Amino acid sequence: MTWDITGMAAVANIGASPEEIFAALCAGQESRKPLKAFDPDKYRAAYAYEIDDRPEGGGDIPLRATRWLTTVVRQAVADTGLDEDLSQIPVLVGTTMREQRSLELWWRDDAEVVLEDLHFGTALKAAFGASTTYTFANACSASLYALGVATDMIDLGLADTVVVAGTDAATEGGFGTLDRVQNDLPDALRPFDVTHKGMLIGEGAAAVVVQRAGTGSGPVHARVRGVSMGCDAHHATAPDPDGITRAVLDAHRRAGVRASDIDLVMLHGSGTPLNDTTESSVLRQIFQGAGAGPRMTAIKAMTGHTLGGSGLLSLVMAVLAMKEGTVPPVLGLTDPIPEAAGLGLVQGSPVSGDLAIAQVDAFGFGGINAVAIVEAAR
Repeated sequence: MTWDITGMAAVANIGASPEEIFAALCAGQESRKPLKAFDPDKYRAAYAYEIDDRPEGGGDIPLRATRWLTTVVRQAVADTGLDEDLSQIPVLVGTTMREQRSLELWWRDDAEVVLEDLHFGTALKAAFGASTTYTFANACSASLYALGVATDMIDLGLADTVVVAGTDAATEGGFGTLDRVQNDLPDALRPFDVTHKGMLIGEGAAAVVVQRAGTGSGPVHARVRGVSMGCDAHHATAPDPDGITRAVLDAHRRAGVRASDIDLVMLHGSGTPLNDTTESSVLRQIFQGAGAGPRMTAIKAMTGHTLGGSGLLSLVMAVLAMKEGTVPPVLGLTDPIPEAAGLGLVQGSPVSGDLAIAQVDAFGFGGINAVAIVEAAR
């Protein structure tokens, strides 16, 4: 069984639409900027991958994650050709921090934030009349969890159309935690390169409209073949090779594909040494003997880690890669880690090819793993 993706939207530090973001990824220009959201004198990290929409002269404003969420939902629904009445269409939102930044600003700066605004459902109800909304706070895998639940809802006859989204704004609590726990702080996020030192925060949102196959009246961007969801609970922060292996193989099983069928892998690629080495080692085993193997890339090198929405943002970029027959490179990857030897990591410049099936990885803290398989619409 497959599910049609009929609408897409995204916003990140490098673009305000999927097409802008994809073009920037292919151009491979450095996108990190000096930290703006918080007082840089309080932290070791000097850079982040922030969306530049704060007031001139500094300072921060509440409800940015909610604003991006309503923007991408509106754009994805319009892309599908539906009107904005979502009273009968479920909206599923993946996030890590929800509106924690707004709470920080209320606590510290007396920002005007009411309790109801901390729930995404409030804005979705006001903007679209959405009456069925769910928020998944499943760390880095949240938006792919939401996608998996959306396909389940369609299978169970609970809906023919579901809007799936992910959004996160940088929070001082999250930024400060990373600043303290990462021993060797990075100046840039450099996944799979021997110079990788850790993770830097990014900001953004993404949304897709998923419909029962054949339900929509417009074009189909791609098809979801299967989504695996699981929590191995191995460790609070350290990824478990066995848990990740199970997640990938379960996604292949659900999608009815073999390793040799995968043409593209959108890596989780958080830039932390332990995550990069674990993901590389697992994929080397899974794709061993699978011919030339798939092309692989990691977009966090340009977007930063966009947390709960990162999986869905990677999925949207996978859809465009299959449409364009082009895989953007991993920015800054010049000397891959030994564990990545033999993997089809794209370096330096984009590569072209016939891309029919993509795998999208999202591996979160606590062993919360999700992997999606999507197929080009042809």
